[in-house]
Amino acid sequence: MLQRLALSYAPARAREPWLALLALDARLAGIVRNSHEPMLAQIRLAWWRENFRKPLTQAPAGEPLLGLLAIWEREREALVLLVDGWEALIGQGPLKASSMLEMASGRGRAFGALARMTGAAAQAEAAAGMATVWALADLAAKLGSDAESGAARSLLAAHELTLTPLPRAMRPLAVLHGLARRASLRGERLGEPSPGAFATALRLGLLGR
Repeated sequence: MLQRLALSYAPARAREPWLALLALDARLAGIVRNSHEPMLAQIRLAWWRENFRKPLTQAPAGEPLLGLLAIWEREREALVLLVDGWEALIGQGPLKASSMLEMASGRGRAFGALARMTGAAAQAEAAAGMATVWALADLAAKLGSDAESGAARSLLAAHELTLTPLPRAMRPLAVLHGLARRASLRGERLGEPSPGAFATALRLGLLGR
């Protein structure tokens, strides 16, 4: 899993908010992917949204992930945007380009918030853009329909792929974005194992460029 690889490059002081965000992102992705009834998926996503609109310090017991996300108290609105982004993928196919962009933007803005949390507020906008690129590449790699995957790749090709230098606290995003950029330029699917992709991840993780 690319996210787990990227997380390994987070410095100790930034690991907790990174882990919380990636765990939530994976949970929301699972809701969308595994719910066969759109209404059930929307109900489950609404539960998360409602809890993020309340102080996270007052989270109900029984959901460990909410406890892990307490560190996001000051940026919990970004978590609402992440939920909204994933919800955009629910519904009858084929997926619209606007829905794909909404999903990628929601993920991107959450990573922008993470930049603010880890002392990289000046790079928050750049981080959001880089995360949006990664989100589109991730979506293109996981969509089952060739037409939908092709549409996601077209959206990705229209985005700026330049790597913006980020502080070490955001090093995992450099890894995710760099792998997405590499896959896009080579016409490959993000996550396809290869020595070249591994070398890219290692270089970005250690050097950030």
